[in-house]
Amino acid sequence: MIPSVLEPSIIQGRFIGEAEIAQVRLLLSEHGDWSRWRVSQHLARLWEWRSASGQLKDMAARTLLLKLEVRGLIVLPTRRQAPPNRMSRKPASEPGRMEELFPEQANAQVDVPLPELLPLCIEEISRKKHAGKQAVFSCLLERHHYLSHRGTVGENMQYLVSDGQGNPLACVLFGAAAWQCRARDEHIEWNAATRARGLAYVTNNTRFLILPWVRVPHLASHVLGRIARRLSSDWQGKYGHPIHLLETFVDTSRFTGTCYKAANWRMVGETTGRTRQNKTHVPQSPRKAVWLCPLHENFRSALCTP
Repeated sequence: MIPSVLEPSIIQGRFIGEAEIAQVRLLLSEHGDWSRWRVSQHLARLWEWRSASGQLKDMAARTLLLKLEVRGLIVLPTRRQAPPNRMSRKPASEPGRMEELFPEQANAQVDVPLPELLPLCIEEISRKKHAGKQAVFSCLLERHHYLSHRGTVGENMQYLVSDGQGNPLACVLFGAAAWQCRARDEHIEWNAATRARGLAYVTNNTRFLILPWVRVPHLASHVLGRIARRLSSDWQGKYGHPIHLLETFVDTSRFTGTCYKAANWRMVGETTGRTRQNKTHVPQSPRKAVWLCPLHENFRSALCTP
């Protein structure tokens, strides 16, 4: 039996109350022959649910519908086919692939002072025209980052850092901010409503890799500083909105966060050890230090203003 009353709340970044649920139920009852894909497309258009760049957020609508069904508030049409999982089909990097791409670096150590490498090439490669460099970026992260890498979804920026000869030195990936993080939210002075409105203006440094054969003092903080100065402009150009705050979570059992400190990031607390999918109160991952980097002095006002 479908519950008739919904306590108004923020779901998938939108305020959902009885009026919104009534719209969804009417849509489903009038178009019982539609697929889930068509329902989510129509709902996104009905609500004018778009990204800052104008792209229809039909996948967000699909996720919202699934969450409403899990809560027992609606009944969706029967799934017609299994959703594609391009991550599970992605093949692992072939042995020797990096040696094929960069044979001169297979065993070469880079241990010169930073000034000898300058100027660096820091290229944002997330657009389709950089498909070849994206393959290099993904291969490097998959092979050498301790968390590996299975691809990107949603809004993201990918920076490939190279020396003057085009040899890769580092990979830096920014993506979606954590939906909830107490230390960050308290530092910004967010409540649930302001967080839902402002989260799109925060991005998470989800991967940062200095390649294992690169031993250059101060390179990591230099790269972080360079990227911080351009990231909001890059984001505006690609997605139509700026970024006001950078975040990252550092596993303190592996790293000290020195490069973030040297790049003027600030450690504001720790995570609880609960992951995004964890529905219990029991920690399931190591606690991590929460580091933030405001991109301008008025970041709190920008992130809290309706």
